Amino acid sequence: MGSAKRATVYLDPDLHRAVRVKAAETERSVSELLNEALRQSLAEDAEDLEAVRSRSKEPSLDFERVLKDLRRRGKL
Repeated sequence: MGSAKRATVYLDPDLHRAVRVKAAETERSVSELLNEALRQSLAEDAEDLEAVRSRSKEPSLDFERVLKDLRRRGKL
């Protein structure tokens, strides 16, 4: 991590304890685990945004009509 940046992060005490235990068990640093978790979270956000973009041209459904149809078909 030659170009790593330092940041102050305040963690919930239980979360901090859990990540320290996991770091010890996996022989990885807390920083490695937090960086991995942040990368994964950001990647999931990017996937979600792409899914929204790819479906932006689809027609939208009226919520009330969907509910009415579900009730009519006995699904609600």
